[in-house]
Amino acid sequence: MTTDATTTDTAARRPRGRPGHDREAVLRTAIDVFNRRGFDATSISDLAAELGVTKSAVYHHFSSKEALLSAALDEALEGLSSAVEAAATASDGEPSAVRLRATVEAAVRILVAHLPAVTLLLRVRGNSDVERSAVERRRHIDERLATLVRQAADEGDLRADVDPDVISRLIFGMVNSLVDWYRPGGPLPADALATTISTILFEGLNPPP
Repeated sequence: MTTDATTTDTAARRPRGRPGHDREAVLRTAIDVFNRRGFDATSISDLAAELGVTKSAVYHHFSSKEALLSAALDEALEGLSSAVEAAATASDGEPSAVRLRATVEAAVRILVAHLPAVTLLLRVRGNSDVERSAVERRRHIDERLATLVRQAADEGDLRADVDPDVISRLIFGMVNSLVDWYRPGGPLPADALATTISTILFEGLNPPP
């Protein structure tokens, strides 16, 4: 039995349809659209249109829009939580100020590596169970970092004339402000940014001689 060469060549060149998107691509797109349009204003239809797929293709990876939000917020929270917990529970005798500075630098690197997800995290206000859970986890991270600040102050390694709660807010404010102006791929890499921020913060917070 013979096969027509022209038919075979045509079949080989025929498009096989639009390629699919894996779970990671769906999540990346969802985070981008949530940041641009807002979570409440975005529908699964919007995400499907952005990806160029059907709604069922999105549902293949995530059961709902809330499941997408949960995955995005988990991405932002897990690295930050791990960094703070590691410093807060360290038992190797390092001064609290050293652990605090290392935690701040780690937080900057995590924020840069997951900038869109952290941007989304900082915008949630507790309007749903998913958002309330994320807000509570973020509050726990803030409290652990604030405890490190107080410990460093009690050990005499931070300025005594500045309230530890104010120091905590200054640290949170400086680090969180990165989502407003920092753009990955620019002239300042993540490691240099982390060092710059920690230097400005902690040299200014050193107790006077």
